[in-house]
Amino acid sequence: MTQDELKAEVGRAALAYVTPGSILGVGTGSTVDKFIDALATSGMPLAGAVSSSERSTHRLRAHGLRVVEAAEVERLSVYIDGADEIDGRGCMIKGGGGALTREKIVADLAERFVCIADESKRVEVLGRFPLPVEVIPMAAAQVARRFAGLGGRAVPRAGFVTDNGQLVLDVHGLAIADPLALESEVNQWPGVVTVGLFARHRAHTCLLGTSLGVQAFVF
Repeated sequence: MTQDELKAEVGRAALAYVTPGSILGVGTGSTVDKFIDALATSGMPLAGAVSSSERSTHRLRAHGLRVVEAAEVERLSVYIDGADEIDGRGCMIKGGGGALTREKIVADLAERFVCIADESKRVEVLGRFPLPVEVIPMAAAQVARRFAGLGGRAVPRAGFVTDNGQLVLDVHGLAIADPLALESEVNQWPGVVTVGLFARHRAHTCLLGTSLGVQAFVF
């Protein structure tokens, strides 16, 4: 199957993790687009969805699905989102689409994170995909110097502004053996809004689209 077909297959498979009548957390990206489409065509009744980006909000509403503000809910039973990379412990790099901060906020509301991805996203060590970091513009140069001290090369994402009005640095050249430690460190740097490491909010389940079909991994 093509990569697009794999994404559609895992998008459909994720429906099994949605409770009818609930409020669902919905992430961002091309695989999530397939999930939203599958959700809309399934006819499953939902109380609404908390969206992690303007992109997903527009797609949900275009299908007639109700979007609920994060402030209106205290907990979500499940959050369904993709990843740019995921390792064997469920730790992820996210933010290729630039929605990492809102994705982490919605993930923090959820009791369960279900990652949907195609097999190209599965890695042994995170870092081949450049690590996105949302930063306040004033701090961008200083944050880039800090990453240089760790052996990384931080490149501002050209012509891109997040839904929060901030910049994204994409950090190349890292091999992230301890995602939780690096996430904890970068979170302390002044000017960092969010680092696109999801180790504290790692996936509980990963639905991976492969040539043999969808494989489920529980962490």
